[in-house]
Amino acid sequence: MSSKTSSSFPFPRLRMPGGHATRARRLLAASLTASLTALALSACGDKPAGDGPYADLVAKYVPRIEQEMRLPFKTPPKLEMRSRDEVAKFVRHQLESERGQQQIAGQEGVYRILGLIPDTLQLAPLLQRLLEEQIVGYYDPATKVLYVVEGAPTALIDQTVAHELVHALQDQYVKIDSIQAQADDADRQVAAQAVLEGQAVFMQLRVDPNASPMLKMPGGWDRIRDLIRDGSVGMPVFASAPRTVREGLLFPYLGGADFVRRFINQRPEKELLTDLPVSTKQILSDAAYFTATPAERDVPVTVTLPAPRAGTVVFTNTFGEFETRLALSQHIRNDDLARRAAGGWDGDRFALVRTADGDALVWASVWDSAVDAADFLDVMGDAARRRYELGKPTIAPGATTRRIDAPATPRRAARTVTLQLEQVNGKPVVLFMDYPARSAAPIDPVRITVQR
Repeated sequence: MSSKTSSSFPFPRLRMPGGHATRARRLLAASLTASLTALALSACGDKPAGDGPYADLVAKYVPRIEQEMRLPFKTPPKLEMRSRDEVAKFVRHQLESERGQQQIAGQEGVYRILGLIPDTLQLAPLLQRLLEEQIVGYYDPATKVLYVVEGAPTALIDQTVAHELVHALQDQYVKIDSIQAQADDADRQVAAQAVLEGQAVFMQLRVDPNASPMLKMPGGWDRIRDLIRDGSVGMPVFASAPRTVREGLLFPYLGGADFVRRFINQRPEKELLTDLPVSTKQILSDAAYFTATPAERDVPVTVTLPAPRAGTVVFTNTFGEFETRLALSQHIRNDDLARRAAGGWDGDRFALVRTADGDALVWASVWDSAVDAADFLDVMGDAARRRYELGKPTIAPGATTRRIDAPATPRRAARTVTLQLEQVNGKPVVLFMDYPARSAAPIDPVRITVQR
């Protein structure tokens, strides 16, 4: 393997629980992805796999996948074996690269402020343990090679090869490494990856003679989805990870497969790779994507934050509708309410600002209507209150601001949280700021810009 890095982590093949798992769970094999990590190896190679490892499985699945997807392989796929030590070393290399460290540290800082992970949790070691616990194989778009881990359970090899062959075929029609490289717009990146992973999951099931009948049964896909979600037995690292991490890993598989299933019920599957969704809102909502013409789709606006009044921006990105849901449901403990409150999302941008007094989070979100913005203001304000374990305040009807003063504790300095509803370029915007109590508000709201 080359030591040169590009901009994204390869598609890993992660396993669902073995051991005491049911036959159905073993057939599903792996429905998680390491989308929180980044950066892949860069090398080359497109040697045919006709006489390589698992050549019989490649020969069995290639024609089935081509027939189902209505797309031929332009060049034969290549498969190679990797020891677990080699895979562990590879994963560490990605996590410890300069860009990988920056991204993970930034996400860690944001998640800590929002209370999505414990203050003491370190994401990089957790991701390392998650991958070492689960990984069975992966397709690397940089090397154009499908890698299978030596010693993987026999019951999982079939599904691993089928799943990764789909990624190999996708990569011959879209630039997977370019999609993964969209690191400055995480919401768009996750949406695209959800299509690629979702199609691989759905295809893996369709070409498996044991699993495909279940897909055709009434409620079959719902049952499969539940089995994937319930399959944490035998995966102690995954089972003990914070909910936000677990849901983030699952979404490209389950949310993506849901979208792909709806897509192929409405349009030819071969069009899937040429018309990728641009936001998780389009993945989650038919009304946002399946319109009469592409021009009528709900495309998110671009939000630009001004430079902070003091301190330095150390990480900036987008949450999107999906992560907005997670931020809400973490503390209000009501998934239906979180789904409703996040449903009017129309674009966002956040920034982690490092100041002399500590880190601050600035998050500006745009909403489809003033009603949607007011709904988010209420629910996010309640989530922030619960995050700091404070009592419910009295709020005047129609108030467009919220302020929470969280006193210092033995583990944390005092914090100030503000939410305010503004109009920016005719669009309703909710500005959320969480910052050290001794500091001034990190940015000037009037300098936020929004444009389609």
